[in-house]
This record gives sequence, structure tokens and C-alpha cells, in this order.
Amino acid sequence: MQYIHYFHAFARNLFCTIVSPNILPSLMKQTSGQFDVEKYFLDILEKDDSLSSGIAAIKTLLMVLEKTKFDTVQELHSTIQAAVQTMRNTEKSITSVVSGSELFSRFITLAKFDDKTMDEVRLIMLARGKIFLDKLLEGRNVVAKQATNFIRDGCRILTHARSRTVRDTLILAAKMNKRFQVYCTQSYPDKQGEHMQRELEAEGIECTIILDSTVGYVMETVDLVFVGAEGVVESGGIINRVGTFTMAMCAREMKKPFYVLVESFKFSRLYPLNQRDLPNDYKYPKSSMSDTSKAHPLVDYTPPVYITLLFTDLGILTPSAVSDELIKLYL
Repeated sequence: MQYIHYFHAFARNLFCTIVSPNILPSLMKQTSGQFDVEKYFLDILEKDDSLSSGIAAIKTLLMVLEKTKFDTVQELHSTIQAAVQTMRNTEKSITSVVSGSELFSRFITLAKFDDKTMDEVRLIMLARGKIFLDKLLEGRNVVAKQATNFIRDGCRILTHARSRTVRDTLILAAKMNKRFQVYCTQSYPDKQGEHMQRELEAEGIECTIILDSTVGYVMETVDLVFVGAEGVVESGGIINRVGTFTMAMCAREMKKPFYVLVESFKFSRLYPLNQRDLPNDYKYPKSSMSDTSKAHPLVDYTPPVYITLLFTDLGILTPSAVSDELIKLYL
């Protein structure tokens, strides 16, 4: 679904119209005092576990727009950048925070505002931002519908940690009366795989937890691998929970398809060549940043050569097609 092209056309026309504040539903009651970006961001994630950090970041930026008065566009831009930095300083995964925030800022500032007052500019940007968010919230369902076509009755699926997109895809396939078995890694050190197992079994899906170290042993018995991603880089490779790279290498060696299920707001303008090229604040928790020599990385980089296909809300892509989609997103 090439909705980003609709975004561009819409934005070019929208700046000519004064947006009525009546079409902007209040995201939160007005409160006195300075808006606490970090608290609002963390509260969103705590109250709605189905949301990724990237979506929570975009919701937070919408609230910043709604609650802050600006005298100039430059001041608005600086305020948004400061809010993004505040969210980056939390202990949450920042990969999708950065990519989602960049796309959000790009979309709401596509047109020129030379003939508008700052109040009009603010309302227009709020309207654009709400449309952008609504489209992104549809993305996971689009990905799930595409990926279920690759699940056959009786197949065995290996997945890693806890991807909400993979989870929703498997639940949708079960609701379509497809019968399959899932193996999920425990995912050290936070054991997200156990959370994934509970969620799948609650939906009647047979799910077995395996140790991260048994990926090679289990790989020869599975039919395909489904993983999510915290970020998709320009090369078509992915940043995801540590252990994904190992799983991808095993899959390639045993000739098993390795599929990535990911929304397009996680596309990032990074081009790492190896694990060391990933920024440290992507890899390590903030509490370990003072000395990363002994810190356990939270994510790793999987090069595009190990990825079979990426299921996205922009369509089913080969890794080599990602760079073209990134150009369109930031055109």
C-alpha cells in the first residue's frame, strides 16, 4: 500500500487550506505547566503494551504540537528535536523512535507556510500528524494479511523474542483456521519469548519455548522463520533483538526462508556494514553507556544477504528494494 504518495499529494494541497481546530480531537486534556515529554511517552507505553516505541514517540510529538505555542517554524523544529532527544534518553528501544520521528517531522513540514500565521501552521501540522498516525496504525494489519499467505497448514514456524507484528500475524492465521506450530526463542536477557508464548497460547496457538542456543538444533525441523525488526536500514538489512543475526545465518545455511515482518515507519537512514557500525545508543541500555566494554548488546545487525523477503505496509519487498522505498519516503 503506497500510502506515502497519498501523504505527499495531500500535504501539498493541505497547506493552501486553513484547518479548523474542530477537526482535531483532543489527545489529552489541557493541563497547566510545562509538558513532560518523558512522562507522557513512558505512560503511553505502560498503558498500551501493543504499541511500539516508534508509535508512542509519534503520539508524544503530536501532543507536543498540541500543547506548545510557537513563534517561528524554527522554534517548532527545535522543540520537536528536543522532544525526540528526551525520548532517546529513556531506557526504551530507540531505533524506531528515531526513524518514526524523522518521518513524522518530514511529513508535517512538507509544504511551505510563508503565507500562514503560526497558529494556522500549528493546526495544519496537527491535522497532518493525525493522518500520518492513523495510516501507521493500519500498517501492522496490512503486514499480517500479507504474511498469512505464507503460512500453510501443518507448518512449523520459528520466531525470535517478542515481535508484536509477528504475534498479530500468527493470531490472524489461527483465526483463519490455519493449523501450525510455533517455536519461540526465550531471548536472553529479558526473556521476551516467554511473554510471546503466553500471548500465543492464550489464542489457542501451540507454542514451544526454546533456548537461544538451540536455534541450530531446531532449525532443521522448521519450515520458515518469522522475525520482526526494530529498524530496517538502507542496505535492506535489519536491526533487531540480539540473536537475530545468528538465527538468520542458521536459516541460510539450512536453506530455510527468513522473513521479516515490519512497518515502514521503522525504515531508517543508516548504512551499517557490521555490528560495530551500529550506534552505541541503539545497542546498549542507557545505564551501561558509561562503560560498554562489558555491556550485553540488546540488538544486532542482520545483513540483507540473509533475508529472503520483508513484509511491509508498502508491499512485499526484497532487501534490495528497501533503498528505493527510503528515497520515496524522504523525497
